[in-house]
Amino acid sequence: MTGGGAVRALTVVATGPLVLVQDRGRPGYADVGVSPSGAADRGAFELGARLVGNTDADAAFEVLLGGLAVRAETELTVAVTGAPCPVEVDGRPVGFAAPVHCGAGQVLRLGMAPQGLRSYVTVAGGLETVRVLGSASTDTLSGLGPAPVEAGDRFVVAPSRQTGAGAVDLAPVAAPASGLVDLEITVGPRADWLDASSSLTGRSWVVGADSDRVGIRLEGPPLAWAEHVRGTELASEGIVRGAVQLPPSGRPIIFLADHPATGGYPVVAVVASACLDRLAQLRPGQSVRLGSGV
Repeated sequence: MTGGGAVRALTVVATGPLVLVQDRGRPGYADVGVSPSGAADRGAFELGARLVGNTDADAAFEVLLGGLAVRAETELTVAVTGAPCPVEVDGRPVGFAAPVHCGAGQVLRLGMAPQGLRSYVTVAGGLETVRVLGSASTDTLSGLGPAPVEAGDRFVVAPSRQTGAGAVDLAPVAAPASGLVDLEITVGPRADWLDASSSLTGRSWVVGADSDRVGIRLEGPPLAWAEHVRGTELASEGIVRGAVQLPPSGRPIIFLADHPATGGYPVVAVVASACLDRLAQLRPGQSVRLGSGV
């Protein structure tokens, strides 16, 4: 609560291409067919939480390519992280990856991100919204969680846990790469389904235009299934974030936060955990190279 007992809240003025509510997700439900979902770039989301004194259970906005504008109905502290973009409060430039004060009635506005794909707007206290299976995350594949954010939406903000000045004024972080991105992979568990004449590594792939929070679709000369498995079917198996699946088209799919719980095509490799957040910031048309120990 703020002075006079006013409810801490904000109103969405504009959204840009897409804005979703995300938190750490809902892990632990794969046995009932529910994927974890949650923030696509977990490192950026967690940085925003630390900057304003939140936990990773507190919901924030995940903003695709910028364009979000929100009006503070009461005094609020926010932080913008992830894909770097211009940030203004009532037209005045303010810090990125830093706690920012918004007075009652002021408008926080994000410009378009010149590189990277997803930015996070975290409000001290966290957004109060519907929770499904303990999470406020929007799962775009299953439809679980809040609907995509629209202009005119009003969000109540929980009381801030942070008292006094924050411990960090600015968190300098490297911007997502705009050129070729190297991703380390572990080969398997179905690497034997890949023909010996085909290789995931030693070449560049292009991120497809139909990539989304479910998965990154890679474009390039197709890979072939091994002769001994052609024409056969694989029983559905569990899928994890970063799994590299090879459908019959021969063009790999790297699964992201909203991946299905199971899949019926072979997983020929898995992206290393240290590289997973890079996936969330890849833009269509960007080049990717897969390798072991890159």
